[in-house]
Parts: sequence; structure tokens; C-alpha cells
Amino acid sequence: MIDALIAGRIHGKPTERTTSAGKPYATIKVRVPTKDGESLLVNVIAFDPMAVTALLALSDGDPVSMVGEATPKVWADKEGNPRPSLSLLAHAVISPFSVKRKRKAAAALSVVGGELPFGDQFPGAA
Repeated sequence: MIDALIAGRIHGKPTERTTSAGKPYATIKVRVPTKDGESLLVNVIAFDPMAVTALLALSDGDPVSMVGEATPKVWADKEGNPRPSLSLLAHAVISPFSVKRKRKAAAALSVVGGELPFGDQFPGAA
């Protein structure tokens, strides 16, 4: 297993499916730029409910970062040249959409003087 953090843009539309046990999961392709100016398409699958929800909220071209278990592979193009491939079992997903939602929730707490987890307070709150 390789722990990986990848960042790129969604390529195509996320797909929602269901396992034989009735549990939902999502698949998606992410175009990740490489240092030589090319791109690598990463095949992503997510089973974690929060990761599935985050992936399904995205659309083609949206920026995204993910962390999970990576599996490198090799395939042959039409000319028979070996090409790299990567699959990722995503455990967590972060996108501008999720960052905005978290900032909005934190701002709402500070306005009403709400408490943070573990009884912590915002700085300056009484």
C-alpha cells in the first residue's frame, strides 16, 4: 500500500454505484498534471460516506485533492509503449466546495458564540 495525496481536476462526471451489500460508492477520474507537462488520469473509487458525498457534489473540471491508498499500474498504448497508470482508494476528499462549507459553518459558530468540539471557545469569546 502507498499512502498518497493527489491534486488535480475532475475528468468527466462522477458515478454513483451500489455494492452487492447495498452500500453506496463513487468512482471518478482525476486528471493530475505531471512535472513534464503531461497529465496522468487517476482512477478513483471511494467507499467512505463523506468521501462519496464530496465526490458526487463535483462536476467536470472542478479542482480536487484526495488522500488514500494508491496502486501504480502500467498499460500499453496503441503503439505498444508502456504508460503509467494510478488507481486511488480515496479516504478523504477536499475541494473548494468543502472548504467554503467548513468556513461558513465556523463563521456561523463565531457569530452566535457557539462552542467548538471538546468545549473549546473561539479566541475572544466569553
